[in-house]
Amino acid sequence: MVEITGKGETRLSARYAAALYALAAEQGILNDVTAQMEALGRLIAEHPDIARMVHNPLTDGPKIAHAISAALTAGGFLPVIVNFVNVAIANRRLKDLPELITGFAAYAAEKRGEIIAEITSAHALTDLQRAQLRARLTESGFGAVKFIERVDASLLGGLILKIGAKIYDTSLKSRLNRLNHSLKGAA
Repeated sequence: MVEITGKGETRLSARYAAALYALAAEQGILNDVTAQMEALGRLIAEHPDIARMVHNPLTDGPKIAHAISAALTAGGFLPVIVNFVNVAIANRRLKDLPELITGFAAYAAEKRGEIIAEITSAHALTDLQRAQLRARLTESGFGAVKFIERVDASLLGGLILKIGAKIYDTSLKSRLNRLNHSLKGAA
């Protein structure tokens, strides 16, 4: 039985992650499932129409389940991934699918001894920035680090780095908010 540790994922995503991880390990396709879950996460993140459909609470999951299954199968996704998405839809968790994917990545990384670093930046990171950040984290005592990257233009600049329960916020948005609060306090 796979134990659920709860590090880096919510209780909901931990249950789904543990089940998918156990099934993939049992079938000997863990690396393929991990890679395809990452690809599914990128697919949702990079296509605004798909993201809107997934995040929209009015989307009737059961009605579109067949179309999603057909699209994923045509896209070359493993039957395990298609079934995982179908279970999420059947349990009315389509809107939670990105969280379930992130939770699986965190769970699989933890099982491999990797540390998950969630990076939210105003613009996509370059390879040089990624390498510099990885080097800094290695200097700070973090060994094998896996990045989960998000782009949020509202940050204006800088980034937010979340490792475990620690959050390092160097975004321009938070700096401006802190300056605003300090100026209000001085008045």
